[in-house]
Amino acid sequence: MRRLTAILAGAVLAATPLAVGAETPNASDWDAVVKAADGQTVYFNAWGGSQNINDYIEWVAGEVKERYGVTLDHVKLDDTANAVAQVVAEKAAGKDEDGGIDLIWINGENFVSMQEQGLLSDGFATKLPNWRYVDTDNPSVTTDFTQPTNGQESPWGGAKLVFFTDPAKFGSLDTMPDSAEELLEWAKAHPGRFSYPAPPDFVGSSFLKQILIETTADPSVLQKPVDEANFAEVTAPLWAYLDQLDPVLWRSGRDYPQNYPAMKQLLADGELGIIFAFNPAEASSGIANGELPDTVRSFTFSGGTLGNTHFVAIPYNSGSKEGAMVVANFLISPEAQLRKEDPAIWGDPTVLSMDKLPAEDRAAFEAIDRGVATLAPDELGPVLPEPHASWMTRIEEEWLKRYGS
Repeated sequence: MRRLTAILAGAVLAATPLAVGAETPNASDWDAVVKAADGQTVYFNAWGGSQNINDYIEWVAGEVKERYGVTLDHVKLDDTANAVAQVVAEKAAGKDEDGGIDLIWINGENFVSMQEQGLLSDGFATKLPNWRYVDTDNPSVTTDFTQPTNGQESPWGGAKLVFFTDPAKFGSLDTMPDSAEELLEWAKAHPGRFSYPAPPDFVGSSFLKQILIETTADPSVLQKPVDEANFAEVTAPLWAYLDQLDPVLWRSGRDYPQNYPAMKQLLADGELGIIFAFNPAEASSGIANGELPDTVRSFTFSGGTLGNTHFVAIPYNSGSKEGAMVVANFLISPEAQLRKEDPAIWGDPTVLSMDKLPAEDRAAFEAIDRGVATLAPDELGPVLPEPHASWMTRIEEEWLKRYGS
């Protein structure tokens, strides 16, 4: 259904000229932006599948209301593609101003799709006052799945694929797999103890990317748009891998966990022996919130795991662009980023550069109790870059044909 939405979106946009919404406010005159934002309501379309994330956004809402008079309404999504479809529908209806979405949590293929189809406001992020703290040496804050962001997204968190297990039940960390190939062998030796969410769930698709990168003959090909001429050749090792994995999955591959929270519960119940998340602090956060046993620990692959940055963006037809900019700016403030990185709150890695922060803020980040299950930054291993977004569009389609039934 998600892919059908994308196809229909493309058809609609190809048939009509791109619309231009209200001009993006000039962030260089920040006082004027803040003044105009006072009294605005910002409809923030963001994934709503995690209580700690929802609680964090609720805290942000309270802060921007008190400080700036901006009402932040969290519209909880189960799939960002639904928000993209709404903007597409508004464009088709000629609603080029006062659209229903003012801010959207986005990255990857959804961002690329909206950018290419003219559905985002002009670049604003690099002009935000708090941009001066952002770690611009990290290429993933200025490119998204190989696509330059052109300031149309403001980063608000980092991500790194990390695995979790409970050594009290499934053996020491020394026995855990150190690569995709070793993971396959572990799954064969422990049938029913591993699984992944069915794509297009974000975490499940991320697992497919990890396997794709590790198994394909030339990973550099993945940094370019998918080419149908070599799609079968490039992805053949992925399907060969999954064909071996499928019979030894949880429930013999007949069913898949709905999402990461479902996997987390299965680990807590002892049904799964290894799970994974796109946040190095997830295990410690789960322990702190009483969702996981305190014996759970993290591990990763020494050869590297997938990593990226996630962002917020403003649709072209937002009627509360000033308010959305104020929220985006607050999200990259040292205060908001510090709270976000605390595993007891969320544990999401910061996008700020410690070298750019005032000494007091830098010391506060260094003092974070990251928890017993969180790997130190130098233990996370190399970052494997995201493939071009077009690869996952095709891979998810092919996955559904092969395993979705």
